[in-house]
Amino acid sequence: MSRELRFGVIGLGYWGPRIVRNLALDPRITLACVADLHQERCEAIARQYPYASATTDAEELLDDPHLDAIVIATPASTHFELAMAAIDRGKHVLVTKPLADSVAKAEKLVAAAGSAGVVLLVDHTFAYTGAVEKMRELVHQRFLGDIYYFDSVRVNLGLFQQDVNVIWDLAAHDFSILDQVLPEKPNAVQVVAVQRASRTFEDIAYVTVFYPSGMLAHVHVSWLSPVKIRSTLVGGSERMLLWDDLAPDEKLKIYDHGVSLSEGDVEGVYQMLVDYRIGDIWIPHIDRGEALTKEVAHFVDCIDGNAEPRTGGESGLRVVQLLMASSLSVEREGERVALT
Repeated sequence: MSRELRFGVIGLGYWGPRIVRNLALDPRITLACVADLHQERCEAIARQYPYASATTDAEELLDDPHLDAIVIATPASTHFELAMAAIDRGKHVLVTKPLADSVAKAEKLVAAAGSAGVVLLVDHTFAYTGAVEKMRELVHQRFLGDIYYFDSVRVNLGLFQQDVNVIWDLAAHDFSILDQVLPEKPNAVQVVAVQRASRTFEDIAYVTVFYPSGMLAHVHVSWLSPVKIRSTLVGGSERMLLWDDLAPDEKLKIYDHGVSLSEGDVEGVYQMLVDYRIGDIWIPHIDRGEALTKEVAHFVDCIDGNAEPRTGGESGLRVVQLLMASSLSVEREGERVALT
């Protein structure tokens, strides 16, 4: 790369300032400008990064011919229009999850980015954590054997969203992790979800994702838990894995535990014989680097042509397909919905 890349950021709410901080840390990036509808947010960022211009008009960033890339950290309902405008102007785009609020819009963004020859990356941050990277490595190397199940709990008290339900807010993370870790792609989803504290959106949900091989993924998400839990179990035919994202250390543990079944005949009576295996527990080394820092660096590598997008438009599209199918299942009171 012969020059630094000039970046702009649209959206300075909860996640935007964190993205701004990581952009400013990368020596290959110049944080040129930021935009948000709230003047006080612009002023706060301008005080921290006086070399970056700030505006309440996102069109100023989109129309700036000197910007190479734009990061969009706005509500999901605005992603399509902003991302499409940036792509149409030949700018690379990093957009927070989800990619769009419908499959049709996500498909159009993927097609537009491909036609324009720009990088479209979706901010599925967990894909860049050391734990998920290690999980992907273990699964793809078949260290766990055949995968039987994926069981995740992602619950806490709040933060209640104003524009999406708990599935679009929290389960989107697990859908992206499934997309990264498992080589197999799902074929159906079934959801039971309810509104309890919220009058607008579902705040508790149990999501089951089905796979052609018979592998089953279950995701429990809630804004109404008295404690914050971020745990995932992955069961395989050879070994099992536990990921506790809130553990201060030893986040990932691998258990050499399992069962083997055989048929037997005891005194003329058929029995299914179960042999339990209880072996060692391993704690593998994982990269402790900040996921968002690694994601920003990966985005620059993709722009430079040195990497293929790990969470590119196609991956973002698959997550949106799962989200939309989940919404349809909720509307149909828990009906199983096929993914086409």
